[in-house]
Amino acid sequence: MKIISLVSCGYFLFLIACNTISPPTDETDPSSVANQTAIITPDHQTTKMDASPTEIKMDSSIATTHLMGKFDPLKDSDFTEIEIQYADRPGQLLHKETYVAFIRMYEAAKKDDIKLIIKSATRNFSAQKVIWEGKWNGKRLLEGNINAAKKIPDPVQRALKILEYSSMPGTSRHHWGTDIDLNAFVNSYFEKGQGKKEYDWLVANAAQFGFCQPYTPKGPSRPDGYNEEKWHWSYLPLATRLSDQYKIRLSDTDISGFDGAETAPEIGIIKKYVFGINHRCL
Repeated sequence: MKIISLVSCGYFLFLIACNTISPPTDETDPSSVANQTAIITPDHQTTKMDASPTEIKMDSSIATTHLMGKFDPLKDSDFTEIEIQYADRPGQLLHKETYVAFIRMYEAAKKDDIKLIIKSATRNFSAQKVIWEGKWNGKRLLEGNINAAKKIPDPVQRALKILEYSSMPGTSRHHWGTDIDLNAFVNSYFEKGQGKKEYDWLVANAAQFGFCQPYTPKGPSRPDGYNEEKWHWSYLPLATRLSDQYKIRLSDTDISGFDGAETAPEIGIIKKYVFGINHRCL
């Protein structure tokens, strides 16, 4: 199967045919290291996101397995390893289109004495499962000292606590190779000193390079979803195409294959979390 992906080249975009996309590993929980909601049908637990065929059409070049992160980005020619000068460790991967756009943004920021470092990039389903189940089963502590398995016996409440910052496998934007975490994993870093300069620069300039902050402060315009993440930025030219396909193909009952997955329909995971993002990023 092939997927049509957009590749940035200067100020123009050209369509090229590539092999099926494939997303890797790793998420750092801010507790340890440290949107307008899309419309859905009334029975959101068993049906897909409502979308008019005139608005979103099925793109058969995009594999549903990719949308859910069920592939190996190391074996996918659409993905490339991030050079160490741009990352805090070797071995991280991004979709090539995202990577080209990030390098352009990196160079522009550098001219303004701002250094952008990727701390987390692509994570596939398997990597997200390790993170999620570690927290679900109490092997990874929440907020530095909370064993969720012992402290939160109710499955839905436990899932909601983990969902403050971590995605269920199959629902993370990091599956797509479009999203990056920059410079730090705590909001407080970006609220003063050098961190504030970095965040202010991103707010003022990231959109020029196609990037948007999906997890802004929660409030009337974004009542659902993950807590604010000043470090998380998404490359929209590709992410929007993928999220559109996610909207019309997947339902909450498709989210499975890991401990705690049975809570996804009751929570309304797709409406509230996959699409509970900053409306500017939809």
